[in-house]
Amino acid sequence: MATDITIQMRDLTPFERLVLELLCEGKSNAAIARETAHTEKVVENTVSRSAKAFGIKSDGDTNVRVLLALAYRTHYGDKAWEKLHLPCEHFEVGPDGQSICNRHL
Repeated sequence: MATDITIQMRDLTPFERLVLELLCEGKSNAAIARETAHTEKVVENTVSRSAKAFGIKSDGDTNVRVLLALAYRTHYGDKAWEKLHLPCEHFEVGPDGQSICNRHL
């Protein structure tokens, strides 16, 4: 199972980032293909290349898409979370009395 999910070889291309942003939203390869006007095979290959960039390898105990989403969100931010418009459960009261979240700044 992959334990280090940081960028290992190279930065992601803009298309890889787009595909992973949609993957983080929970979209299937078919849905990503429709949204990006590419084939499912192109999306599948893009997901595979992106996993390699993070050093994530497939085995019987690893869900590559889940680890890839976690790696992407850790490295590039959490745009998928922001699009859900859900309240954050990590709020703390700041020095000025305002609610702040140190995890989702």
